[in-house]
Amino acid sequence: MPLVVQKYGGSSVADADSIRRVARRVAATRDAGHEVVVVVSAMGDTTDDLIDLSREITSSPSQRELDQLLTAGEQISSALLAMALHEFDAPATSFTGRQAGLRTTDSFGAARITEINPSRLRSSLDEGCVAIVAGFQGWTADEHTTTLGRGGSDTTAVALAAALDADVCEIYSDVDGMFTADPRVVPTAQRIDFLTYPDATELAAHGAKILHLRAVEFAQRHGVRLHVRSSFTEQPGTWVAASREDLPAGWATTRTDETTDPQQTEDNPMEEPLIQGVAHTRDQAMLTVVNIPDKPGRAASIFAALSQAVSVIDVLGQTHTARENGLVDFSFALPTEDAERARTALLEMQDELEFTDVSVDEGVGKISVSGHGVRSNAEVPAQLMRALADAGITVNMFTTSEARISVVVADHQVEDAARAIHSAFGLDGDTEAVVHAGTGR
Repeated sequence: MPLVVQKYGGSSVADADSIRRVARRVAATRDAGHEVVVVVSAMGDTTDDLIDLSREITSSPSQRELDQLLTAGEQISSALLAMALHEFDAPATSFTGRQAGLRTTDSFGAARITEINPSRLRSSLDEGCVAIVAGFQGWTADEHTTTLGRGGSDTTAVALAAALDADVCEIYSDVDGMFTADPRVVPTAQRIDFLTYPDATELAAHGAKILHLRAVEFAQRHGVRLHVRSSFTEQPGTWVAASREDLPAGWATTRTDETTDPQQTEDNPMEEPLIQGVAHTRDQAMLTVVNIPDKPGRAASIFAALSQAVSVIDVLGQTHTARENGLVDFSFALPTEDAERARTALLEMQDELEFTDVSVDEGVGKISVSGHGVRSNAEVPAQLMRALADAGITVNMFTTSEARISVVVADHQVEDAARAIHSAFGLDGDTEAVVHAGTGR
């Protein structure tokens, strides 16, 4: 019997009506002859509300206790969905992350899955039940409760799909798959029907919010096929796999021309870069190490300090501020939530590295263009810069790789920049995309 893992985000289980709608879909999947494991996020804004509540109690909550608190949100969702499924005559059992067998590291707030023993889920499936798992959580060897950090429910679903050898892992949200841009910001964005793991990784890593980076990486490592789609319609979504040929039989995508690209023309169809999409994120900060001596080893020491404090350092730049004195500035873009931690780590090395200060500008955002061959074609960055200049947008930092170009701009210009770039690369569709709930999860 085919096994399907379905993950539903917070917008999909935001209230009682939403939970009943999800239950109806899950029951229909079971009635169609599938074994079903469901992973749920917390309802709506529950996680944010719990964080806010904790900060009313203390400005610096213990991360262990915060994990204990936050996991309650997903457990509420899983229990309510099990109750709803019983109303549709579909037997169901809810499980915490621990009961589902997810063992993790002891990094509270950002734990990594180390082992999965899905025997209790397998037993539940063998009894004809739907197994419903609270996402985002696990437990340590010392029996502490942990959370998996950003995208934790996506990661839970993919990990369970790998452990149970599922035919497909379906990731449900409030939009019909992954788009060439965020349809809330770029209404003319087009749905992408298929992405390889590397292409999905690029989009997820640089701002696409529908699918989290860790989940894509886990899926690629274990060969889990993903179908990203909306819980509000029956429309097909975006498939993510090694290739189209790797999709399950009977689950074909709606389009077979894998090389369709607005950048290709009859006059020059072969070597134009294949632009997959435009991703953006506004939760960025620009950190600048001011007046550091331009000596061998200084940059290495900066990166070493940052690597101990944060996990993501993306766009970076170097500016000669006082060439006659041999001084330079190093600037980095990183998630806002990591900025103060990174600044503190660098200031601890100020005497050793001999810089003047570390400044943090939280009023920035990042836009990334992902595709194939973007660096090897000089017209791509030129076209991007022209689009931003025409829109009156100043670029603070800029970086390229073979598959991506990223720019850092002022936060209030991020959405205008995303729309300008999307249009400049011919990605606009003829109709507006439909967003069913508005949160993106």
